[in-house]
Amino acid sequence: MDPVIDRAVHVEEEHPWTLHPQRYMMSSSISKLLGGCEETIVDDQVEARGPLNQVKANLFKGLSHPVRIRVLELLAEQPEVSVTDLLAETALEASHLSQHLAVLRRYDLVVSRRRGLQMFYSLAHPQVAELLAVAKALLQEILRSTERNLAHALAAESPADSATVTGHR
Repeated sequence: MDPVIDRAVHVEEEHPWTLHPQRYMMSSSISKLLGGCEETIVDDQVEARGPLNQVKANLFKGLSHPVRIRVLELLAEQPEVSVTDLLAETALEASHLSQHLAVLRRYDLVVSRRRGLQMFYSLAHPQVAELLAVAKALLQEILRSTERNLAHALAAESPADSATVTGHR
C-alpha cells in the first residue's frame, strides 16, 4: 500500500473528523457531550469520537452564518415553519435558503417534514432556542459592559481632552 494512503487511512481511523468533518458534525445524542473531555457520539446516522472541544467547534460551525441564525430564530418562534414562509422572512433565493437548511440539517439543528407539496422545518432540539437566548443575553451583557467602560473612560478624560476630541476649544 502507498505510504501516503496508508497514513491517510491511519489518520482517519484515529481522527476521522480531520479528513471528513462534514460526516462528524453533531448527533441527536447531544447530551452525551456534557459528560467529559472525550465522547463517542452514536446514533442511527453518525459515529464520531473526538475531543469535546472539537465536537463543540463543529456545532458552532453550523451556527456560523447570519442567515442560519435568522432561520433558527424564526423556528424558535413557532413550532413549525414552511419553506415558503422562511423564503419570505429571509428574502433569499430558494437555492440559497436550501443550502443553509441543508447545513442546519447536517448539523442536526433542524428537522424537516413534508406535508403535501410543502416542506416544513422545526428545531431538532429545544436547546437550540435556549442557546440562541443565552447568546442574546451574553451579547446584551457585553454591550452594557462596553457602554459602562466607555462612560468611565469619557468621565475620566479631562475637559480639555474631551473638547479636543469633539472639535471644540
